[in-house]
Amino acid sequence: MKALFILNEPPYGTERIYNGLRLAHALAKKDPACSITVFLMADAVGGARKGQKTPEGYYNLERMLKRFASGTHRVLLCGACMDARGLTEDDLMDGARRSSMDELAAETLAADKVLVF
Repeated sequence: MKALFILNEPPYGTERIYNGLRLAHALAKKDPACSITVFLMADAVGGARKGQKTPEGYYNLERMLKRFASGTHRVLLCGACMDARGLTEDDLMDGARRSSMDELAAETLAADKVLVF
């Protein structure tokens, strides 16, 4: 199965991205053969910024996203959203990469399940 998670919310302040990634992790655990793509849009692109420091005991999106940045899973970011927020490819964590609406359209068509948070 191929699953696409589209995340839109800011990395911190709400828990929508956190909960979307929790579900993605649970799906990967239940079905290790599942290919998961996480696509970050709007303010969510900040979740892939490298070097995040969060308080002890608080979730860290960089660490959570790194689980999807290798193997059959991918972390893609909306390029226009990155530009609007001054985020460059040098700012991104390892394994995450700039993408486009065309690639998101292709991923959507190829996915068996699309979940939006």
